Amino acid sequence: IVERTIETSGPISCNVNGTARTVALIGPTGVGKTTTIAKLAANFKLKQNKKVGLITMDTYRIGAVDQLRMYAEIIDVELKVVLTPEELQVAVDEFSDMDIIFIDTAGRSPQDDVKIKELQTFLDKINPDEVHLVLSTIGNQANMLRAAERFGVLGVERVIFTKLDEAISCGIVFSVLKKVGASLSYITTGQAVPDDIEVGNSRMLAQKLVMCQN
Repeated sequence: IVERTIETSGPISCNVNGTARTVALIGPTGVGKTTTIAKLAANFKLKQNKKVGLITMDTYRIGAVDQLRMYAEIIDVELKVVLTPEELQVAVDEFSDMDIIFIDTAGRSPQDDVKIKELQTFLDKINPDEVHLVLSTIGNQANMLRAAERFGVLGVERVIFTKLDEAISCGIVFSVLKKVGASLSYITTGQAVPDDIEVGNSRMLAQKLVMCQN
């Protein structure tokens, strides 16, 4: 019964026509977007042998750029740092020969309408192929539902749930997916890069959810 209620999107895949696929990760602060994007980039580069470009807009959080730059150097991919929507467009254009481009955004409070609108101007500039909302399963239920509602206006079609290994109760997953009207793309189960990330699987997640409740 639990399995049938979970809609999954399958993994991110590259465009069949050879153009670069753009994937943006958005969400509140502290949910693990940067680590998650490093895991995805590492898997595409090291396991699938794809050409990967990384772009970060997260110049607000202290050490955020350095953290992603460290990952980029380890997996040998180029990282571009952008400050404006125009710079983001230029960076995407310069990565046009890549198979996939991952875009890391700064964490935003669901209560901050100004910052969310600012993020919208960035995304509108490039119209990414996929927008994934990243949420932590150890967050407060009310806050997660609020985030799902507020970030849902940014064209979210997929959700990534992080820190499932730390969750005490996972029932909130159902409510969030229903609230945002999106499907599950990935879950993360630890901090290890490129490991501890799994493609969303309804049966697997149902089993984890039942275990969480026990």
